[in-house]
Amino acid sequence: MSSLLSYALPALGSYAMLSIFFLRRPRLLHTPWAPVFLPRLGAHRAGSGELLENTMEAMENSLAQRSDFLELDCQLTRDGVVVVSHDKNLSRQSGVNRDVSSLDFEELPLYKEELEVYFSPGRFAHGSDRHMVSLEDVFQRFPRMPMSVEIKEENEELINKIAGLVRHFDRNEITVWATEKSSVMKKCRAANPEMPFSFTIGRAIWLLLLYYLGLLPFASIPERFFFCFLPTIINRTYFPFSCSGLNQLAAVISKWLIMRKSLIHHLEQRGVQVVFWCLNEESDFEVAYGLGASGVMTDYPTALRRYLDNHGGAAQAS
Repeated sequence: MSSLLSYALPALGSYAMLSIFFLRRPRLLHTPWAPVFLPRLGAHRAGSGELLENTMEAMENSLAQRSDFLELDCQLTRDGVVVVSHDKNLSRQSGVNRDVSSLDFEELPLYKEELEVYFSPGRFAHGSDRHMVSLEDVFQRFPRMPMSVEIKEENEELINKIAGLVRHFDRNEITVWATEKSSVMKKCRAANPEMPFSFTIGRAIWLLLLYYLGLLPFASIPERFFFCFLPTIINRTYFPFSCSGLNQLAAVISKWLIMRKSLIHHLEQRGVQVVFWCLNEESDFEVAYGLGASGVMTDYPTALRRYLDNHGGAAQAS
């Protein structure tokens, strides 16, 4: 046993030193991705804290605040129109208990006059524009505005139509595939492999596992974006579980696992842009940029723009 340890311990020590060395200097092993755009200020649901979510009015407002990209979710109507909508069912947004897929585009109801801001409970957004919009109209109105398009379900027709619209408007480099599910991402990448894409939940867990095993410096990373919740918002503005105790536990564990400057620095050095969501308070902006994140998604682009302007673009996003 002592003989085995005499070999194993130096080997483990050498491995640990090598792993740390390349964790800090990943460009010695990997050519970093060239950034397609700098995502310092992302408007979540097009800036849903200031105006009604995903409306043209909200998008125009976010553009006026010099947002770097819009975060959108898409659904498919019965007549095959890709519509910008976070929810599959229209109850929360419009008070109509119908799925988007059960209606033609022209039948879609107006948004309610006010909508609660999901990541700022108790606060409401209003706006004069209450119309749902098609992704095609959004691309036509904002042809060079970068966007993240999230797909919630494994809907091949929806995925293929989005891929086709991105190609038609020559937006391959500035439109990002986003989804929580690896099975959905596989279909997204097959539909348009030229679009950059983000980590899924499964891939994010794999990333953390590699990091803590010391293997991350030696692994390839095809993703170009890491969209991640900021653990410190759990149990304050983000409640993933109905049980308060579970939320507290999730906050502690995720904070320990994710909020690692060395991990974020490594990803940034490899050209993977780290964006924390969905942050609506200045204290949270401070934490995110302090960790070295590329950017932040917020429901309040005016507040984040003010913060960035007052802090030198958060040191040009670290």
